[in-house]
Amino acid sequence: MNVRAASFDAHRSRGTERRTRLGWVEVALAFAALATLCAAVLSVAPQTAEPDDGAYHASIAAITDGHFLTLSTAQAETLARELRDNPAAPPNQWVEVTPGRWISEKDPGYPFLAAPFEKLGIIRLAPLFYGALACLGLFFGARRWLGRFGGPAAVGLYCSSGAAIAFAWRDYMPTFTDTSLVAAGSGALLWSVLATEANSRRRTWVGLGGFLAIEAATFVRYTNVVILGCAVVAVIVSWQRQSAKLPLRTLCWWLASVAAFGAGIAVFDDRVYGGPLTTGYPPGEVTFRASAIGANLRIMPAHLMRAMPMLALALISLAWIVARWLVLRRMGGEVGVAAGRDLCVALALAGSWFAIWSLYAAYTWTTDPTSTTVQVVRFYLPAIGAISLLGAWLVTRIPDRGWLAGLAATAVIAALFVLGIWAFHAMYAAFGVPLST
Repeated sequence: MNVRAASFDAHRSRGTERRTRLGWVEVALAFAALATLCAAVLSVAPQTAEPDDGAYHASIAAITDGHFLTLSTAQAETLARELRDNPAAPPNQWVEVTPGRWISEKDPGYPFLAAPFEKLGIIRLAPLFYGALACLGLFFGARRWLGRFGGPAAVGLYCSSGAAIAFAWRDYMPTFTDTSLVAAGSGALLWSVLATEANSRRRTWVGLGGFLAIEAATFVRYTNVVILGCAVVAVIVSWQRQSAKLPLRTLCWWLASVAAFGAGIAVFDDRVYGGPLTTGYPPGEVTFRASAIGANLRIMPAHLMRAMPMLALALISLAWIVARWLVLRRMGGEVGVAAGRDLCVALALAGSWFAIWSLYAAYTWTTDPTSTTVQVVRFYLPAIGAISLLGAWLVTRIPDRGWLAGLAATAVIAALFVLGIWAFHAMYAAFGVPLST
């Protein structure tokens, strides 16, 4: 008996050591993907690509100077001269919200998130910092859902996207930051819902962090409210499912956070813009119409495939997960349970993805066929966290054997990085912004 017990303990110890080694390999692969993104971004000299960059730059500079809401006319003109942005008047794309008080027409969240980096003189690291948060959330969310190598697969797909690299390079633009906050929050909520063995306090706090991240993304770009709404629906449905073992108290904390955020946004808009549902954009500047859907369906697919080719993997994953559930739904045991869990997660992720893309499919500004990829694809970027999680399912399931899954994930991500870095340079070249190192 002693010999048999000793043999069992030795075998268990070897299994633990092997899992630990594989865990460190996963971390190393995820870190390598993030490091490659950072290297691709920082190797290119910063420059202003569009007037939007200048509008956000002015807001960030104003907050850094201690002006957290509006500026007087004299302050706005002084700021514009200091930044060499429309020196004869207030900064470009700023609006007069009350007589003699000015603010950027852009949604206000990003300047608050970027101001500390501007103050420290490291504004180029601001998008990359939030990108690191996205990688953290995606790693643990995907690892909880997909198991071994799911984390680095999701992180790699996220970082290798040409659109991600293109907008992580734009330090004064919020596009990659709100996208990263959505991804971080989605990963955190995925972990919280699936981690049934964790204590309720940890699940509550991690999930609350996830909601705070998506709320911050919504403060940066108000249209992200559709993703926030999908997250609310997803956690309510999860709470109703007994298999999730989600305590009612946890759900209440999460929903209270969303309610407080909504009230805070209404108060902010009323205080700054003059109404709880008012923004800085003049009426008619940002419009969504059903008549725009047809044109966008003709124009946008080519742009999206060029900027984020991993969406093909996500679409295949979604179709495969649904088909797999239809075949296995009547089977009992772990196989049937796993198929049902995959379906629920996939539907939740696809819901947030399709919600934001359906909204912008009706956006009238993107219907111009002469627009370049880098101009129009940014509106669709908040979905790449969900797309990466779905794509990681396919990458880690073929093949489904230990090291082979890791090798397959590494090969796919390496190929996508080659495409992504090429797309990064090609998109700006087509836009007339040559990139210099």
